[in-house]
Amino acid sequence: MKGVQDVVTIEEIKTAKKLSCLRSKVFLETRGYLRQSLSSLFNLDPLEIPVNAHPGEPPTLPHGMGNISLSHCKDALTIVWHKNKIGIDIERADRDFNHIKFAEKYFFHTHKSNYNKLTKNMILNQWCAVEAAIKWDHGKLAKDINHWQYFEKPRELIHKKKNIHLNYSQINFHNWTITLAREEKPSLNPEIICCSNNF
Repeated sequence: MKGVQDVVTIEEIKTAKKLSCLRSKVFLETRGYLRQSLSSLFNLDPLEIPVNAHPGEPPTLPHGMGNISLSHCKDALTIVWHKNKIGIDIERADRDFNHIKFAEKYFFHTHKSNYNKLTKNMILNQWCAVEAAIKWDHGKLAKDINHWQYFEKPRELIHKKKNIHLNYSQINFHNWTITLAREEKPSLNPEIICCSNNF
């Protein structure tokens, strides 16, 4: 990560100063990698990339430059670009959480009678897919999580309130679970332009 922060804009530095120490560091590093990655993709200087990437908001590019999504966990960052809307999420595969309580709180369509059959990995996969869908929709986690339905087979995500139907791809890569959400069928080949575990 060293040296990446020098490819952020003055505005991004000003924004970072308003954040806590940890959030500031993460904000500058993710934006630095975002700019560096997009500069390779578009063959532009990193500081000339017209990306809007405010804290807590999905990053956007001007019309005609495609769509990006980024996600990070405590030790990894992944960024994806495609001409069409796309969402990505990355989670540690060994994330420690009470998966039964998590399912009860967030996933209304998970039947209570099946709770004893749920594994931590099953809930983590569902969480990762739903987060990717929320990023695709530029939604809000607290507002939208209970509206998404997750289907393992076929690999589909449905927002009941907005009637959105998405497909998703999910892989386990070393210590992480990564999910891509999009409208297209799985033949889509998005460009993963940055995947770093130096985070």
